[in-house]
Amino acid sequence: MAKAQQPASAGGAGGKGTFDLFGRVFSFFEGSNDPDRNKRKQHREIAKQLKRQKLSFYKARSGETQPAFAKFLHDLYKVVNPSKILIENATESNVLKSIVITSFLTPTQREIQENLEEESIRRQLEQTDPKLLAQNYKEMLGTFFSGFDTETARQINDTYNLLTIFLQFVRFDYFFVLKKFDSRLPENDFRYRASFDSIDGKYVSDDIKDFLEVAPLIEAGADWNRLFELLEVYKGAPIMTQKAWRPMLATLTEVLRSGILPLMVRHIDEDPYYKSKLVVPNHKIVEEYLSKTKNQTEITIQKLLSERRSSKIDSLATAVFGSASVSRMRNYTDVANLAFSKKMLGGFIYVSPMNYLKAFFLDFLKGDIKNVIDGFLIRGQWSTPVLSQQLSESFHKLMEASQQLLAFDADLSEDEQRGRAIKNAMTKSDRDQAMIRVFRQYLSDANQEALTIIKESVQHLIAVAKMLKTVLDDHRSKSAEVILNWREIRSGFSQDIDAEIESIYRKIYYLAQLLQYFVKK
Repeated sequence: MAKAQQPASAGGAGGKGTFDLFGRVFSFFEGSNDPDRNKRKQHREIAKQLKRQKLSFYKARSGETQPAFAKFLHDLYKVVNPSKILIENATESNVLKSIVITSFLTPTQREIQENLEEESIRRQLEQTDPKLLAQNYKEMLGTFFSGFDTETARQINDTYNLLTIFLQFVRFDYFFVLKKFDSRLPENDFRYRASFDSIDGKYVSDDIKDFLEVAPLIEAGADWNRLFELLEVYKGAPIMTQKAWRPMLATLTEVLRSGILPLMVRHIDEDPYYKSKLVVPNHKIVEEYLSKTKNQTEITIQKLLSERRSSKIDSLATAVFGSASVSRMRNYTDVANLAFSKKMLGGFIYVSPMNYLKAFFLDFLKGDIKNVIDGFLIRGQWSTPVLSQQLSESFHKLMEASQQLLAFDADLSEDEQRGRAIKNAMTKSDRDQAMIRVFRQYLSDANQEALTIIKESVQHLIAVAKMLKTVLDDHRSKSAEVILNWREIRSGFSQDIDAEIESIYRKIYYLAQLLQYFVKK
């Protein structure tokens, strides 16, 4: 039986050949857009570029980093490592900023800078009125700041940015990288003869990247002389010699210009698009310095004025009461302020002067002072009734102020209406925002009333003090013109009349001065 004839292929022999031809054509065009193929092509091109390099840092065929690269880093390490040790904590110190700026100051600015020191301000404060002192320093600061023109500020900032670059370069961990080439390499010992081996590039790729973030910022044309002089001032010893720095700088510049280091990273990481990430320092230290100088000067002046004020207050309080610490108020107190502070609200702000005033009323006014003044008013024969009337009115006003103060303090007790209202408002303020405003108003009203009592008391104290001074001068004069019967008046005193009047006068005068520290703006 004859075999059945097989149907012919649709394409036949010719069809298969045509298909292979089209496949090769399509494959050619598709290959030009194949990322992996392009990457391999670029990788081969990078290898060729590395092969043409004069510096034998890397062998592309084996992917190994060569001893020559380690020797390059070791030469840098030998030059910069002593500096790294000397300025280990430099970036943590504001002294360097100050040294950089100070190096640009004019003689006038240097003199002003000395006058801005705390001890200088303290000496000036002892000799100058505080208001005049503040004006003098305002003018001084104006002259000091005017010396920092645009060009000077630029030079200062550039110098400090160069310092930042140098510190970054010095602090690169050369030793860590070199240990990968010679595991026996000791740190900080350059007598050891290093023996570097070739190593797989993958072990140092990240290190090269780190180095390329720092090294390209080291510019040969920068003012390194000035920088090293400043660092010598900072440490009190040479940081770097030009003999060591210049050759190293030339070698570094040559290596960076060759472009071999980024080529090594691109080949090792198989990343043809790698570029180093440079972060150029752009510190603006002049503006910060001037602002800090202004603020520090103002703070120092305020601090010294506060110290002077506190010292004066303590001195006057001691002169009147025998102690700087006086406590007489029962409810208008610092203890009450502790509760107010927990609510983040203001409290009683005239506690100290109210304590002084109450102590004076209780301890002196109603005792010795009243007896002396009553003696003058009752037994004295005054040449002019107006004078005795002035003394009488001022003294009785003080007695009234005493009663007002006692009533004011008592009314703030939780058992009294005003004290209960304040306590209720404080308690409800946690739940009701409107009560916060009510609470603040209660405190404001109390403080305003305390201030009024203090101010009016000061006026009457001064009036009484002036009259006592007039009486004292009259007694000491050869011809009495104010009081006509001094012989009778003296018989009512158990001791020296001048001493007793002067003692009372001084107490009143010092108290008036003391209270004015709290009411003057």
